[in-house]
Amino acid sequence: MAYEELKQRQSKIWGTGPYQRITETITDVHARVVDQLDPRPGVEWLDLACGTGAVAERAAAAGATVTGIDLAPVLIETARERAAERGLEIDYRVGDCERLELPDASFDAVSSTCGIMFAPDHEAAARELARVTRPGGRIALGCWTPTGGMARVFGVMAPFQPAPPPSSPFAWGDEAHVRELLGDAFELEFEEHVSTLRVPSGEAYWELFSTSYGPTRTLAEALGDRREELHHAWVDFFESNYRSNGEIAHTREYLLVCGQRR
Repeated sequence: MAYEELKQRQSKIWGTGPYQRITETITDVHARVVDQLDPRPGVEWLDLACGTGAVAERAAAAGATVTGIDLAPVLIETARERAAERGLEIDYRVGDCERLELPDASFDAVSSTCGIMFAPDHEAAARELARVTRPGGRIALGCWTPTGGMARVFGVMAPFQPAPPPSSPFAWGDEAHVRELLGDAFELEFEEHVSTLRVPSGEAYWELFSTSYGPTRTLAEALGDRREELHHAWVDFFESNYRSNGEIAHTREYLLVCGQRR
């Protein structure tokens, strides 16, 4: 599947279901990314693949001037509603991380939490990160690792998908790959962390993701008679690999990428 075709699908896929239920499972990742960039008045902040606004809201509440961009119109609509409810002024826009309609060197801080990694053309997204960040400006990205808990979830779904994606989003969680993408433009530092999602059972995990996580919901709804096959594979995977002390404790490893623009 070509990059542009995939992005057209993604703009719809990520807007299916109440994504807010999913973003609330990674509040620890949001907090770590925001803390790296120290939001305060006077800081021009860009949050890429902003979803429903979790990181943008934290930065704006601390006084930063925030722009949030996401490919999915439904998510941007939700983010705008949330900002209005909270009395926050955030410039939310539908946009493409690979082709940002923003001036060069226009932001002091650029963040993305489990978001920019899903832009299929990694090199294009990296070029845009470098282009819009001011000299001396900083980036902080939280990206799931290639062998971690979320990559394993996508591995459960893979046999049910018609074709593999043209690139792996989880490559953004590999330090060597990120150095190739960003090392010429940024002084980089890396940290490895784990975000653990706790749910009562594999069945509860299936209910959460099959109703609220765009890629899982879209796949499940397209499977017809095979939906139950995926359902059973999903539940068995979590019960067999992540049951601990009477619950499912899903350890989701991620790479925190921090950089300063040269």
